[in-house]
Amino acid sequence: MANDKPRSGAKSGMNIDTALVRELAELLGETGLTEIEVEDDDRKIRVARSAAPVAASVPAAAPAAPVSVPAAPAPQADAPADTADAVASPMVGTAYLAPEPGAANFVKPGDKVAEGDTLLIVEAMKVMNPIHADRSGTVKAVLVENAQPVEFGQPLVVIA
Repeated sequence: MANDKPRSGAKSGMNIDTALVRELAELLGETGLTEIEVEDDDRKIRVARSAAPVAASVPAAAPAAPVSVPAAPAPQADAPADTADAVASPMVGTAYLAPEPGAANFVKPGDKVAEGDTLLIVEAMKVMNPIHADRSGTVKAVLVENAQPVEFGQPLVVIA
């Protein structure tokens, strides 16, 4: 790797996987996310976009939310209070509520789930990652829509 040179004075440098960096940058563009971070045993790679393109994306998403709010004002009002009981996304990616297009969702509000049951899938870097219930209970709310980009730590499903 001709571009992977140790820094001067250092005995060993970080080997940068440029293909991974390019793939992460492409994922940012596809999903509209502002940043993505990947970490393994001995390295951490963070790719971020400048704030200017994000400002252009946010107003486009904002009008969509108020259109949906009149249809269900009560869940929106309860969502912030209930997010303490929510299963959070362990990664940045795209949430899918069903195992495949046209199939029934894994869970819906009112469903009883057991610890370990699959709630949804988060696709990250072309890998489908099942998100499991961390406890048994009843699904109170699904806080994301199908094929919606999600951030690390974002509340996904409320279980009580």
